[in-house]
Amino acid sequence: MIEQIYAYFTIEILYFWVNLGVLPFWLILIFFPSSNLSRFFVTSILPIFLLSGAYIFVLYKSFIGSYDFLSNFELYLSISNLSNLFSNNLFLMLFWIHFISINLFVGGWIVKDSQKFYINKILVSFPLIITYLIGPLGLFIYWVIRIFYAKSINLYE
Repeated sequence: MIEQIYAYFTIEILYFWVNLGVLPFWLILIFFPSSNLSRFFVTSILPIFLLSGAYIFVLYKSFIGSYDFLSNFELYLSISNLSNLFSNNLFLMLFWIHFISINLFVGGWIVKDSQKFYINKILVSFPLIITYLIGPLGLFIYWVIRIFYAKSINLYE
């Protein structure tokens, strides 16, 4: 049975399930940010735990496929080395899960922080959507909105 599961979860199928799997979390964050669903399922450790499982599975597939993990450190040497790493589907999947996990974590933080400052849910939905698509830009937009609600700028918070 384990072999059937392993054979089913190719990189393409895993990519599909990871992308489909985060959508409910984002929809809850955008449409029901102050609900118990959001608090217990989205802003908790659950989505990070699930995405970490997918990450570990891809690491396992990489290890079994004799992937050269030391070559990953070459990405810091030049943009062409980074481009070469992205030509490997396993590395690309690791990067994608990393990207999705961090964006979801930031989305959860935005929701929690916006509730602290009583920022309108409709106003927060815009930076949440942008964070889902383009993480850092959504966080920047949220910070601009937050400045007006908090009426101060704290660089260390």
